[in-house]
Amino acid sequence: MKCRIASNLFAALLCGFLGLSSLSLSASAATAAATNANATLDEKESAAERAEYIRKHYTKFEYRIPARDGKLLFTSVYVPNDASANKRYPILLVRTPYTVAPYSTDKYKTRLGPTSEYEKEGFIFAFQDVRGKNMSEGEFVNMRPHISKKMSKSDVDESSDTYDSIDWMIKNLPANNGKVGQWGISYPGFYTSAGAIDSHPALKAVSPQAPIADWFRGDDMHRNGAFNVQLAFSFFSGFGKPRPVPTDVNNDRGFDWGVPDAYQFFLELGSLANANAKHFKGDIPFWNELMEHPNYDSYWQAKNLLPHLKNIKAAVMTVGGWYDTEDLYGPLQTYKAIEKNNPGISNTLVIGPWVHGGWTNTTGEKIGDTNFGFKTAYTYQPIEFAFFKHHLKAGDKPALPEAWVFETGANRWRGFDSWPPANTQTKSLYFQADSKLSFDVPKDSALSFDEYVSDPAKPVPYTTEIGNRWSNQYVAMDQRFAGSRPDVLTYQTEVLERDVTFAGPLEALLFVSTTGSDADFVVKLIDVNPNKMDNAVGEPNRGAQQTLVRGEPFRARFRDSFEHPKAMVPNQVHQVKFAINDVMHTFQRGHRIMIQVQSSWFPFIDRNPQKYVDNIYNAKDSDFIKANHRLYRGADKLSRLQVQVLPALDEKAESK
Repeated sequence: MKCRIASNLFAALLCGFLGLSSLSLSASAATAAATNANATLDEKESAAERAEYIRKHYTKFEYRIPARDGKLLFTSVYVPNDASANKRYPILLVRTPYTVAPYSTDKYKTRLGPTSEYEKEGFIFAFQDVRGKNMSEGEFVNMRPHISKKMSKSDVDESSDTYDSIDWMIKNLPANNGKVGQWGISYPGFYTSAGAIDSHPALKAVSPQAPIADWFRGDDMHRNGAFNVQLAFSFFSGFGKPRPVPTDVNNDRGFDWGVPDAYQFFLELGSLANANAKHFKGDIPFWNELMEHPNYDSYWQAKNLLPHLKNIKAAVMTVGGWYDTEDLYGPLQTYKAIEKNNPGISNTLVIGPWVHGGWTNTTGEKIGDTNFGFKTAYTYQPIEFAFFKHHLKAGDKPALPEAWVFETGANRWRGFDSWPPANTQTKSLYFQADSKLSFDVPKDSALSFDEYVSDPAKPVPYTTEIGNRWSNQYVAMDQRFAGSRPDVLTYQTEVLERDVTFAGPLEALLFVSTTGSDADFVVKLIDVNPNKMDNAVGEPNRGAQQTLVRGEPFRARFRDSFEHPKAMVPNQVHQVKFAINDVMHTFQRGHRIMIQVQSSWFPFIDRNPQKYVDNIYNAKDSDFIKANHRLYRGADKLSRLQVQVLPALDEKAESK
């Protein structure tokens, strides 16, 4: 097995800070403009030089900004030294639940903007501890529900706190030009989305980046109701500790895993009912809430921000990564909701080949077993900079279409007038006999099936990496380690004679049965390399590699409703239908398309006991049982993956 320490991106986001108009210019023009810009400034400039520049050219202030209910929100502000009545600057705001450290006006951040271009261009940079975190007053609420109709000053949410903070800064910070931009990655992305609701008139540009939108349907904590145990446990073991009073001390002291292997740790933990008894001792309030709400009840529905993304007046650029294991659902659905609820505003989607925050914290050249051939983050960063400069400082319009997305597989940027693209065709990939996969409808009139035994004691791992923190590399990892297992079904097409491009959402439609009374089903879309490939010097032989493109689990108890789960009837055929996050991927001629189906993906997703219990998190260790699962592919039970196929560029060329 490969041995690799899990990514430290989590720590980077906790300690760090942690949206474009529809234009007629093509994506190729945007790419060219970005490439010709000074996109590698940070690469050429050391961290020490950047920190020195900030210290020399900015003055730091600390304020306690009053919200409408009287609570004070701690805000750290960096103002250019030459700010004056004759030289005014816009405010660039980040609201975070992590920290605005360092605290004290004589201690400075070593970076203020996403890149150093922002610092040299000149902005007033404002960083705010959100309500109830670190030095801000009030009670912190994870994914605080939005209040659509505020009846009194006590009705506060993240939208009102943002509005009040902007209003105070515009009126009280000297030398501001009356314009505000807001951005943030991950949780700060959520605060950016929330801040855009009922936009303050001064808020002109927002960029929610990898924003959390719905913690049950698709972001961070769950995937289609299946619990992301490794991420949730790791994150809330530190972040979830109570903060009784404002403090500048980070209460995340780390968690003693006892073993450097999350697979072993969570297997030995057993049922999630053991987590408090063995580790948390009831001291992590949000973990307790997670365990009390296993279904999509009013608790989770209230935390869904998407229905509330209305009355947005600011220009929006939503950013995400195709390989974001935490928040890909968020940016896709945030863009979609803003587009639907706010007609006429400038609303653009940018999705690149990045892990969580990879457009800022990596070069975007490689992920897992995939190499994109160039530093994709450096083509994006000048575009983001141009977005804020245009809307906040009257700079030139960035040359972007409505949707600017990276086409993996072909490794190029593509521009579209909408997302998903308007000219896709819906097709289905059908599971066939002899492990085959085809766009042709099976002709088998018998109720044929494939089957496997799923054993919770030996769950299928989601990665070959060894580490405790969740992996951000598995999303583009070679899947041969999984395909060789007897509890994983594998189907693949014949060698493709021409390129096939999927663009947009996927949907799995499975007909399944089990000898148990509950089950998970994981569907993985995979790109299979030709058996023989030319490899660059020093690169591993990638022949026959099975590279993950997209994977999604589904908890079958939710097949009819996320709100009202129900047991599966043993040995009865059930239809399981679920959405899979969008892709923009070309399977090149000479490659094959593969789909793997399995019933565990551990410990990314917690184990399903396969015996139905009302609250799956209260399952006893004795409830975990082996079960035989069948996937049907004949007669009128045709299991398949529904895809959106975009006419490939080579197909267009040949048709002329």
